[in-house]
Amino acid sequence: MSWAPIKKSSEPWCVQPHLLDYEKTCAGFTWDKIRHELDGLPGGLGINIAHEVVDRHTNGPRRDQPAIRWLGQDGTVLDLTYADLQEQTNRFANVLSKLGVHKGDRVFTLTGKIPELYIAAIGAWKQVAVFCPLFSAFGPEPIYQRLRKGNAKVLVTTKRLYRKKVADLRERLPQLTHVLLTDAEKDLNDGVWSLPQCMAQASGKFVIPPTDPEDMAILHFTSGTTGMPKGAVHVHNAVLTHYWTGKVVLDFHPEDVFWCTADPGWVTGTSYGIVAPLVHGIINVIAEADFDAQRWYRVLEKEKVTIWYTAPTAIRRMMRLGIEPRKQYDLRHLRVIHSVGEPLNPEAVVWGQQALGLPIHDNWWQTETGGIMIANFPAVDIRPGSMGLALPGVEAAIVGRMNPRTVEVIKAPDVKGNLALKPGWPSMFRKYLHDDQRYKNCFRGGWYITGDMARRDADGYFWFIGRADDIIKTSGHLVGPFEVESALMEHPAVAEAGVIGKPHPLIGEMVKAFVALKPGSTPDDKLRLELIGFARKKLGPAIAPKEIAFQDNLPKNKGSTSRGGGFEITPKRG
Repeated sequence: MSWAPIKKSSEPWCVQPHLLDYEKTCAGFTWDKIRHELDGLPGGLGINIAHEVVDRHTNGPRRDQPAIRWLGQDGTVLDLTYADLQEQTNRFANVLSKLGVHKGDRVFTLTGKIPELYIAAIGAWKQVAVFCPLFSAFGPEPIYQRLRKGNAKVLVTTKRLYRKKVADLRERLPQLTHVLLTDAEKDLNDGVWSLPQCMAQASGKFVIPPTDPEDMAILHFTSGTTGMPKGAVHVHNAVLTHYWTGKVVLDFHPEDVFWCTADPGWVTGTSYGIVAPLVHGIINVIAEADFDAQRWYRVLEKEKVTIWYTAPTAIRRMMRLGIEPRKQYDLRHLRVIHSVGEPLNPEAVVWGQQALGLPIHDNWWQTETGGIMIANFPAVDIRPGSMGLALPGVEAAIVGRMNPRTVEVIKAPDVKGNLALKPGWPSMFRKYLHDDQRYKNCFRGGWYITGDMARRDADGYFWFIGRADDIIKTSGHLVGPFEVESALMEHPAVAEAGVIGKPHPLIGEMVKAFVALKPGSTPDDKLRLELIGFARKKLGPAIAPKEIAFQDNLPKNKGSTSRGGGFEITPKRG
């Protein structure tokens, strides 16, 4: 079914979008102009994310304005002004200094969406350390893999998560020398410290040292099909992309109240749940509790949210509930809705127009790109089902045949090919940590090959087709089959395992495993539940399979091994 374009509003804008003429903006764009819209460190000593998102605002009228409005799941509401955030992040930077953390050292977080997570991120950037967020629903094995590969020196977590998921890993993580517990009143032992106690003893004054724009700032892990997670490295200069996309895609204005529902354990929750709103000096709402449609509508209503950034999975769940939001809630302040994480089906875009009075603007990017690359802009027509147009400052193309030196750029419209980007945008990942060859393999003939298949229509709109590899997108999370297969193989009853993504109407794809058992094991429901529980304990609910099928012989692609990563299951996607 084809869907009619949703035309940009012909009514007078309540707030005029920053980007009104897409073609003109693209023609006159340079990243150097964006650099001059930010401050840079005093004295010309470089650019540091923490200075741009907090410290520069404390010298002007935003000093006493809320930077973060934290909504606790118990009903607590905490406002941290930009001045508060400056002092708290200064204290955290001083805590790191006292612990012997130096430039480039990795500071991991494993928490829910609590204030300490956001303070730790910004405080780490002030120290020119590297912020490395982990999703709190991960099981022990994914946590271990990321802490080990990321050379974790400091971990910020809670008492419960530490005891449940980390304590037993310490002997295998000799580089992890300091654990800071956000809710411990006193130190547990040497190396496991009370963060509140450390913060109380630290100074609220800190001077950010000189920071090269290319200094490492963020390490995000993303899944791979044939190996363990890859650590994508981003630098301080990435803040230019976060600022620019916040301005012309999310359309931030000084009076806005913004809510990004993503957890910082995923790249959206860092780039757009921390950096982009704060660099614009607006109010950033953070809701601790998990998804509940009625709770979310209440947040939109009570906090008078003007710009909302969420995920297709949440939107589809809201569509199914039969709630009439504009009749039941006061959403008059809401003026822009954005979605990311997986393709947004056309029905959801139209539902937004009908149920919320606003179309939902889909956009596309990756952990590796660090920020939005293709988007539906507020003042540009929406074509439901399309990812939108390339960001001004980003050159995107569809490519066909390629080798390390050359690629075939497809000019004809509506031809399926590899989505590729011309390197040069500030938030492009600089490497995969400890994996130079894999990084080099991402580039062909002067283009970054994204691994996504797409087409481009005659008017420049991009349309997602699918992944070129077997990465599974479930509820906006990327899951690599190899990691799941490897965990299942550790169960004594499993001889072989293959994992696929099965289409699912709510979460996009469901992780499904096919298992061949060792002799003597009975393929019954009891074992199936045991394997699901085993995988959940090791991997966590975000990664573990939700469905397991027993199969005697698992067909393999050429070059696959018994450890997984190469299975070709029929049917391929379900």
